[in-house]
Amino acid sequence: MKTLRRIFKIAQRESAILMKNHIYFFSMVIFPILTMFFFTSLLNEGQPAEMPVGVVDLDNTTTTRSLIRTLDSFQTSHVAAHYTSVNEARHAIQKNEIYAFLYIPRGTTEELLASRQPKISFYYSNVTLLAGGTLFKDLTTISSLGSAAIGSAKLSALGKTPEEIATFLQPIHVDLHMINNPSANYNVYLSTIMVPGVLMMFIFLITVYSIGTELKFKRSKQWLKLSNNRIWPALIGKLLPQTCVFLTFMFVYSWYLYGYLNFPHPGGIGMILLLSFLTVLASQAFGVFIFGLMPSLRMSMSICSLWAVLGFSLSGATYPVFSMSPMLEAVAQLVPLRHYFMIYQICIFNGFPLIDAWWNVVVLCAIICLPVFTIMNIKRAMLQYVYIP
Repeated sequence: MKTLRRIFKIAQRESAILMKNHIYFFSMVIFPILTMFFFTSLLNEGQPAEMPVGVVDLDNTTTTRSLIRTLDSFQTSHVAAHYTSVNEARHAIQKNEIYAFLYIPRGTTEELLASRQPKISFYYSNVTLLAGGTLFKDLTTISSLGSAAIGSAKLSALGKTPEEIATFLQPIHVDLHMINNPSANYNVYLSTIMVPGVLMMFIFLITVYSIGTELKFKRSKQWLKLSNNRIWPALIGKLLPQTCVFLTFMFVYSWYLYGYLNFPHPGGIGMILLLSFLTVLASQAFGVFIFGLMPSLRMSMSICSLWAVLGFSLSGATYPVFSMSPMLEAVAQLVPLRHYFMIYQICIFNGFPLIDAWWNVVVLCAIICLPVFTIMNIKRAMLQYVYIP
């Protein structure tokens, strides 16, 4: 009971510090909320739409104009300008006025009708990967439609039925089914990893900052005195108010994502709550562990920032970890965001049982236990170290 009372007193003290210092309010409430709305509204339509493309149509026939109208009718493409030369269109890409352009040389329709395989070209900028990849698909489709239109007209003139024409032009029909995300909503893929990744960064930094400022403002001995110089009750009491705030944000974020925006979650609400709990505790434990390794406010915050940023690349959300070098693949196992993403992908997004993600759950639990190895170093630092700016 005495230990619980001490923890409660330290939690009261920490709550007062949180309310007095505006850094905590902005880093624990304002910035996470802004991050949540920023990423979820960035792709609120699911996919980028009406991306500007250009056209260099030197043939200017009914057939080529029909192709251009078809390109403009695609959801992701918008024919924003017509150019008289390839150089002019290329300069427009370099000035970021358009993302891609279609080049149709003179005599294209005539060569199509004569079955001489004319060449049309398209150029796209892959500096913006999403825009480049999406427009590449649209321009490839348009290129195929050109020859298909001429082939259809020829076969129709020969008396072929529409079914025979369709079979000839497309012998194999692809029946595509995208599991749990049939509309290819990029918001589902990106927001579910970016927002937790940014929140983890805030948790890393706030955890280290709250411990390091005890040294900076010469409050460390007073802090430990409240716990009778026992470091475990001191840390639990200090981190308890932060845990409550971050867990509340994770629950609100989960409701907003899965309840309001209706993101797919066949894994169920229980799995979402469990993952939120493990994520917050693992992130705080990682911050405590890093500060215990290097009881320097500046150095430990730098390491946490670096690790949080690396997490976006090593999580596997944008590039598969198994395709990385063995060294990076091993380092990825030390990144909490990697295991958050795997549990989300396996158990929440695809609805498989938790046992299928047992390795990732075990690693997150191991990260939660990491402070055991450095906590005495934190106590020593609080009692003996002098803060050096």
